[in-house]
Amino acid sequence: MGLRIQRQKLWDSLGAQPWDLVVIGGGITGAGVLREAVRAGYRTLLLEQRDFAWGTSSRSSKMVHGGLRYLAAGDIKLTRHSLRERERLLEEAPGLIERMGYFVPMGKDQRFKRMQYMLGIRAYAAMAGTHDASYVKQPDLLAAMPGLAGADLHGACYYTDTVTDDARLVLRVLQEALAAADAAGGAAHALNYVQVRDFDIDGGAVAGISLRDESTGQFTTVEAHAVINATGAWADGLRGKLAPGKRIRPLRGSHLVFERARLPVDEALIWPHPEDDRPCFIYPWEGATVVGTTDLDHGADLNFEAQISRREIDYLMALAGACYPQAQLSEGDILSSWAGVRPVIGSEKSRDPSKERRDHAVWSDGNLVTVSGGKLTTFRLMAQDALAAAAPHLPKRAAPAGDDGRIFAAPAPSDPGPLPGPRARFEGRYGAMLPALVEGATPAERASLHGTPYCLAECRWAARNEAVMHLDDLMLRRTRLGNLLPQGGDEILPQIAQICAAELGWDGDKWAAERARYEAIWRDCYWMPN
Repeated sequence: MGLRIQRQKLWDSLGAQPWDLVVIGGGITGAGVLREAVRAGYRTLLLEQRDFAWGTSSRSSKMVHGGLRYLAAGDIKLTRHSLRERERLLEEAPGLIERMGYFVPMGKDQRFKRMQYMLGIRAYAAMAGTHDASYVKQPDLLAAMPGLAGADLHGACYYTDTVTDDARLVLRVLQEALAAADAAGGAAHALNYVQVRDFDIDGGAVAGISLRDESTGQFTTVEAHAVINATGAWADGLRGKLAPGKRIRPLRGSHLVFERARLPVDEALIWPHPEDDRPCFIYPWEGATVVGTTDLDHGADLNFEAQISRREIDYLMALAGACYPQAQLSEGDILSSWAGVRPVIGSEKSRDPSKERRDHAVWSDGNLVTVSGGKLTTFRLMAQDALAAAAPHLPKRAAPAGDDGRIFAAPAPSDPGPLPGPRARFEGRYGAMLPALVEGATPAERASLHGTPYCLAECRWAARNEAVMHLDDLMLRRTRLGNLLPQGGDEILPQIAQICAAELGWDGDKWAAERARYEAIWRDCYWMPN
């Protein structure tokens, strides 16, 4: 059944009988919990108050990495677990998770630092089983990173990690979970734009959950044996209904996007910021170049989409200018921005946000389990820990037969025909659904949209099958056209309007309202501060 559902029919039946498990939060952690819950045979309902991946999981730095700095801090266990998950994801979802080289430049007077760093990245690579750490001399570094300010550099330490489209990763995990439930004859559903309004608390446990469908304004109540709060930076608010207290330190990380032609890089550069020596990144993503990230306490209301600040723009422009002075970048070169709020478990010991740990935590309060913190790479481990904490409250179910333990099913061998990019990219994003995506698509719909990795066939598929409720869902999360094209993709909106009319039934008034909504969101949260 997947994400293409008869929404009203499902809504009317939600409270018919108790669910084994209700998962609140449609980011990567919630999607991972749904995948593991289906694997265990539980009847599971996932609810997201905005769109799937609307929060942190569409606005991360896009890196599925082991965490080299965790190794430097002596946290060998976290590093090993992260690297194991990284390699697992690379094996299961090639094209969605892609290996990327990282250069760490070293000055001519940094011999001791070079030695220290090389020891670290060799240990890091050995733990991953990749053995790809090396030292690159200055001529080779400058050949690999044309235009880099390299006169004072001796060379660079080199290793690999991986990069992804985080929102697409969430969608793929959700789709795998729902497909597995359908195949096993179980019940699992995921609904976006459904807000949890309140809990009915009885004897220190959640007895009922009041819901509101944001698309229709309708209310209903559901019951569940257990509830998993996977709302990330929002976790304290929901948990506070049973156990008041502050556990999450929201930290904002912001990024700038440039056309590759203005800042051409093929691998990632890690450079200490000239202002505070923080390691920052310049790296390729989706055919563009990203400069990031910041790490600041986020004090704004979490119910409003995070946005980059003037201070952060200046900070990131200073980084780009220091690394690539010959490019003479200006703010006029910025294609877009994004700002994500990381749910970091606050230690209250460090005033420096960058020194906070990035591991996850699980709290049990009656039949409400809260999981937060962590990082994109370890979502499966977080899901397993949360489900283990909820297990005492869950009924005994038989796990579906034939499960091989994979997160992602291997795509069926088939020839989807011409695509606007590598086949592996599309298989990684859509898995077994790829043949259906391209079936019937015209050659024009399969062509690249203005040099991006996307095509109109993907837009049509998303509108038809991926629970698109608003135009920003399509432009900022199902695809990244809003980040990759000038003015948020204004020039392709007439083509998108035709797709939305055909697939979603949007008339002229609906389209005008959705376009105005999208343009306001893009201007306020994916462009420059007001």
